[in-house]
Amino acid sequence: MDLGLKNKVAFVAASSQGLGKSVALELAKEGAHVIINGRNKELLEETRKEIDAAGDGNVIALVGDLSVAEAREQIVTTVLDTYKNIDILVTNTGGPPSGKFENLTQENWDNTYQLLLGSAVSLIRSFLPGMKAQPWGRIISITSQAVKQPVENLILSNSVRASVVGLMKTLASELGEYNITVNNVMPGYTQTNRLKTLIDKNPAFAEAINEIPLKRFGNPEEFAAAVTFLASERASYITGTSLAVDGGWIKNIL
Repeated sequence: MDLGLKNKVAFVAASSQGLGKSVALELAKEGAHVIINGRNKELLEETRKEIDAAGDGNVIALVGDLSVAEAREQIVTTVLDTYKNIDILVTNTGGPPSGKFENLTQENWDNTYQLLLGSAVSLIRSFLPGMKAQPWGRIISITSQAVKQPVENLILSNSVRASVVGLMKTLASELGEYNITVNNVMPGYTQTNRLKTLIDKNPAFAEAINEIPLKRFGNPEEFAAAVTFLASERASYITGTSLAVDGGWIKNIL
């Protein structure tokens, strides 16, 4: 199946490892030009080489913390200096700390807002004019299954990620006339360093495998395939949705 992604330009946030890396790699395999980002220069360069070897398009690696305004602005400037605009924006971040409400500080809440919502708003604001001018675009937010069914001990993620979904749903209505689709993808328990860290801190997280109908944790490649489809021409009539890639863990009917 030709997904129509050859020579499209994609920016994938927080993509030196984990789900972001898998998405960038899959887009590159489909022929897209990919800009990846991360805070660790050495790790990011290793990822760039891996994606470059596997894909058909150009790969650019930009170091910086997207939760910091100054770093974000520099990254956006570099992207727009290199390419007039981008076609695909995948917003993504690492996860905020786990913990119960009374054990978290106001600083934890403020940092989580900037990490999850503030960075997404800023990136969309920066790249949207180019998409509207084309007019064509794909905006995809990597969120979490927690926005549909809150996960115990992850109150920061449960709360602030839900606001990202509200943002994206509203943008889907505002941007449809410009041939821009806006969607969320909700990963379930997936075999990443983030899941390993959660299990190390709280072994009860490992028991979640028993709540998944497929009786296993997901692979990052399975998640990346779903995101890449939503970024493609084949998904041109899908917008305003939140797609779960969770092995059936979410029990909601809708």
